[in-house]
Amino acid sequence: MSEPELAGSDPTNLATTAVRDGDEWVINGHKWFTSSADGAKFAIVMAVTNPDAPQYLRASMIIVPTDNPGFNRVRNISVMGHAGDDYASHGEILYQNCRVPYTNLLGPQGQGFVIAQERLGPGRIHHCMRWMGICHRTFDMLCKRASERKVGGGKYLSEKQIIHEWIAECRAEVLAARLMILYAAWKIETAGLYEAREEVSLIKFFVAPIMLKLLDRAIQVHGGLGVSDDTILSFFYRMERAARIYDGPDEVHKVVVAKRILRAYPSPK
Repeated sequence: MSEPELAGSDPTNLATTAVRDGDEWVINGHKWFTSSADGAKFAIVMAVTNPDAPQYLRASMIIVPTDNPGFNRVRNISVMGHAGDDYASHGEILYQNCRVPYTNLLGPQGQGFVIAQERLGPGRIHHCMRWMGICHRTFDMLCKRASERKVGGGKYLSEKQIIHEWIAECRAEVLAARLMILYAAWKIETAGLYEAREEVSLIKFFVAPIMLKLLDRAIQVHGGLGVSDDTILSFFYRMERAARIYDGPDEVHKVVVAKRILRAYPSPK
């Protein structure tokens, strides 16, 4: 979906096109952050197939084999110094007169946005669940390091009042985040994804900063070791800073939630 020239927060704003030519699509465009492109046998491209249709019905999803001559993987995008490989990669792709059979259309024509939203809702709660795993592992590392590391005066870090404050705050924040995720999951299960849109947006912008705050404090407790690659903390920090950007930036989700809430408080006319 994402294109370097356009804001990825708007999945209806695409420059990549797929034009039908007989029994084929001819695809042209520039994509980046194509997940796991390195080593993949095929990609799914979201391209404009119906330029004159309403905003949400302009794009379609099309399956493209990666050995197609018009599919050109330029590079694995380096994320904070880590280019990645295989599954853990983000590709920059050029589609240059890329021809694929018309039958490679994924779902109905013009339904790319609808398909994307069906994926993004569950995908966001999946991210939050994964972030909880990172939080629990990071919290355990923070507490363990604080209990083992001696500092000035021969005292352990775990005896310092500021560390007590960090541990207590992190425990409370992670628990609050976990309960919010469980509530969102319950809402999806009982009311459906459409009715749980607000809850999904809430956890998306609430959980990521908590995870990043916890990672920052764990790195601080580990000192120089924390920014080295001798622990997994630096890897988490590199890879998860993007949590506040992908699948909708925090700011976009906050605007969406606020607008929905304010519908119940109409301004006087």
